[in-house]
Amino acid sequence: MNMKNLSISLCMLLIALVRLGVSAPSNFNYGEALDKSLMFFEAQRSGKLPLQQRVKWRGDSGLQDGLQQGVDLVGGYYDAGDHVKFGLPMAYSVTLLSWGAIEFSKEITDLNQIGHTLWAIKWGTDYFIKAHTQPNVLWGQVGDGVSDHYCWERAEDMTTSRGAYKIDEQHPGSDLAGETAAALAAAAIAFRPYNSSYSSSLLVHAKQLFTFADRFRGLYDDSISNAQQFYTSSGYSDELLWAAAWLHLATGDEYYLKYVVDNGVYMGGTGWAVKEFSWDNKYAGVQILLSKVLLEGKAGSYAATLKQYQAKADYFACACLQKNDGYNVQKTPGGLLYVREWNNMQYVSSAAFLLAVYSNYLSENRAQLNCPDGQIQPQELLSFVKSQADYILGKNPADMSYLVGYGPKYPLYVHHRGASIASIFSLHNEVGCTQGFETWYNRAQPNPNVICGGLVGGPNKNDDFSDDRSNYEQTEPTLSGSAPLVGIFAKLQSLYGQIGEGYTHNGSPVPQQKTPGTNPGKTTVSEISEGAPVEFLHSISSSWNVGGATYYRHRVIIKNTSSKPISDLKLVIKDLSGTLWGLSPTEEKNTYELPQWHKVLNPGSECIFVYVQGGPQAKVSIKSFH
Repeated sequence: MNMKNLSISLCMLLIALVRLGVSAPSNFNYGEALDKSLMFFEAQRSGKLPLQQRVKWRGDSGLQDGLQQGVDLVGGYYDAGDHVKFGLPMAYSVTLLSWGAIEFSKEITDLNQIGHTLWAIKWGTDYFIKAHTQPNVLWGQVGDGVSDHYCWERAEDMTTSRGAYKIDEQHPGSDLAGETAAALAAAAIAFRPYNSSYSSSLLVHAKQLFTFADRFRGLYDDSISNAQQFYTSSGYSDELLWAAAWLHLATGDEYYLKYVVDNGVYMGGTGWAVKEFSWDNKYAGVQILLSKVLLEGKAGSYAATLKQYQAKADYFACACLQKNDGYNVQKTPGGLLYVREWNNMQYVSSAAFLLAVYSNYLSENRAQLNCPDGQIQPQELLSFVKSQADYILGKNPADMSYLVGYGPKYPLYVHHRGASIASIFSLHNEVGCTQGFETWYNRAQPNPNVICGGLVGGPNKNDDFSDDRSNYEQTEPTLSGSAPLVGIFAKLQSLYGQIGEGYTHNGSPVPQQKTPGTNPGKTTVSEISEGAPVEFLHSISSSWNVGGATYYRHRVIIKNTSSKPISDLKLVIKDLSGTLWGLSPTEEKNTYELPQWHKVLNPGSECIFVYVQGGPQAKVSIKSFH
């Protein structure tokens, strides 16, 4: 059976299991869950979709966003089951995607997912750069939430208002500008090893936006009143501290560290002890991020204040672990953190992500978590993270995976316009505003499209869940819910995944492999033509035996050995019989190019791709470059 037929068979088997209501497994493939989480971001894309788009039921949309205002606002992400581009939760989601790519870079790379992760980040940051049209102007929303929610139609058919809304000196939004600055600063760190010029560009915008946010203070939803009904901000002090902390990590500039120290009391960073981390409340994130500076011995004369930040970080972690002298985060009988009735899962995923990060910081510096109810080892934090991830994936009273598309049983009536209406590629006629409600929203059948990787709102405080399209509090997925999962699943796969376990980008499990006669880990340099600007470092990471056949996982580093940047590099790869990650295929046979997020290879920098196959290694050569 070839891989394509195997994939189809597995898909048919999965559908059959879902319909039969088979119980969830006790062991989870976190690598698969990671892959699906990233696919959710592809399903939420607005704008002109790329050829490499994996979610095939989606089409181009929002191609005139910003046109009425004379601004190019094409791109970015739709927020949830609607088609509004809300700037605050989108920026928060990009910040967490970037933090995951920074903190769990090795784990994500080992799963061959760093390319898709960076692409998910860049789809957001490219949009933010467009939206930041002047140093003190940021377009913070596209689409009208009220009219959008009155319609049930596909993004490709949108007839609702695509009005755009901005913040500026006269209409400030420190929370929105601050969060966007944090997103761009975090993304700059994530991209620095792969695309230093893009990283530098992100930092320019991040610095300008922070200055704008700090100098012209105000709540963004006072300026963009259309957002009040959907994403009301409780304040902007946390975002200013959050942005400054990220800019300090991105630049090493003491100015930003001094800012969080000088404003720690006034802005609540050292005073607020919280039990929630979300798109609206960043205090726990700031406190854990600054604990990293302290734990690494880089606090200097600011150590006393940073210890106050860490004390509040410990409060959050202890509250999640139920070790906080009674002042704990509520949990359901099934063991799930319970913060809010509406879309509780987004608070679960963000809290679990923070604890995974904090566990890393503590273990790397041989420290412990000091709770009122005793000392906690870093591993205990990870065990708690695993418990929350396992609940999400199916280890819960309902035997239900709340990550759509994962496992034998998951929500089929997701509150999502695009997923609930037949694809534009199968139903070519336009689906009108009210027609969508009549024909599709009220439809008794499951959604025709699976919105893979969407983390729905989840069960109530008693672990009860109603899979109903109209039950938007429980069945609607959001960007902010899925963004933390990338880092969580990467970390858990590295700890609990089977050795050699991998996951292809087309959804089929694959073995990881090595070349006959070659020791795993051995690196060889491929042949280089005289005067060529790059060299290829070919290594073998592992092998896998299936049905008597041996497969091999090949890792190739492309290194620019010249003194000039290289762009439009095209490679010819011959004798390739397996799956390849990290390069984009072109229309020419056997010809590949660097991915969209890494178009320029600077002097001394590297790009990595991986392929899997049996037999000898493929032959890599240069076709053209500039």
